[in-house]
Amino acid sequence: MSGLASRLYRGEAGLQIVERRKLWFGVAGGVVLLAILSLVLIGFKPGIEFSGGNQFQVPVAAGSLADVETAIDNAVKDADPGATMVPAQQIGDAVYLIRTSALDDAQTKAVKESVAKALNLDVKSISDDRVSPQWGEQVTQQALLGLGIFLLVVTAYLVIRFEWRMAAAAVASLIFDLVATAAVYSVVGFEVTPSTVIGFLTILGFALYDVVVVFDKVQENTRGITGSSTSTYAEAANLALNQTFMRSINTSLVALLPVGGLLFIGAGLLGAGTLKDLGLVLFIGMAMAVYSSLFFATPVLVWLKEMDPVIANHTQRVRARRASLGKTAAEVVPGQPVVAVGATSAPKAGAKPVRPAGRPATKRR
Repeated sequence: MSGLASRLYRGEAGLQIVERRKLWFGVAGGVVLLAILSLVLIGFKPGIEFSGGNQFQVPVAAGSLADVETAIDNAVKDADPGATMVPAQQIGDAVYLIRTSALDDAQTKAVKESVAKALNLDVKSISDDRVSPQWGEQVTQQALLGLGIFLLVVTAYLVIRFEWRMAAAAVASLIFDLVATAAVYSVVGFEVTPSTVIGFLTILGFALYDVVVVFDKVQENTRGITGSSTSTYAEAANLALNQTFMRSINTSLVALLPVGGLLFIGAGLLGAGTLKDLGLVLFIGMAMAVYSSLFFATPVLVWLKEMDPVIANHTQRVRARRASLGKTAAEVVPGQPVVAVGATSAPKAGAKPVRPAGRPATKRR
């Protein structure tokens, strides 16, 4: 295992990621199919910001956050057995904010009276408001507008910085991340809130960064590749993946650790409910981005490049040369010259001359 780790760090593990792209495409296709089925059959579970509801503000002096949540939950269930409550959050040092599903005026009054009685408060100290679903719709519209602008700017940048095929592969990877994360939310039944929508936009930046790092190495390895016959575009791209594999893993771990702390410690142990939605979408989205940057973006790029006649002809030329030299792809190290079986390799510049075998050594006088 230590040997594999060392070779991964040196980029010499020889992982055949691009060669097995049909497998990765199959996995991605299965995830997308699952996402479509889940979105059609199950759909999302919208938060009260999208479906509308009520929110109550209770003074912090009433007790702990858990006591207030329990009192509100019991009161809401008594008023409407089918009602739901979003985890409460503390706003500054003054009040707790608790959101529930939609209640009518009579149910709202009953909840306030029940909570006041349970927490020994004056009813007038508990305030309530109606949460309009239009607010959630406005957030969604603004988020979709931001997503569209983001994709346009990113596409233009990638086309200028790299080329249109790399831009297409990167955008496909980003869309896969969004669809896969949405599928997890739909299947598991996580509640979608405005924080979730904002988190979706956040993970795009992380996913794009990882893809650009890999593509930068691919571009470096494949620059002028059609002028040589040592390796195909797919092999050079696969070499770039091996050379950046551990960097992608390390970057992802460094990013996932604080998000995991935010989710599991902040939201799970400390009860910071406002962090839960954002932490969930970031954690799932970043995990998806790790997969897509390593196993989806570059294979898509190679697939697009191999449809280019110039790259296709180059690939055929390399394979024909290997066949004439009796070499197979597995015997060739990308970047190293291909030498015929039984022949000696060309000496490097400045290397000590090798004396032919069988010739006696004589001293020069």
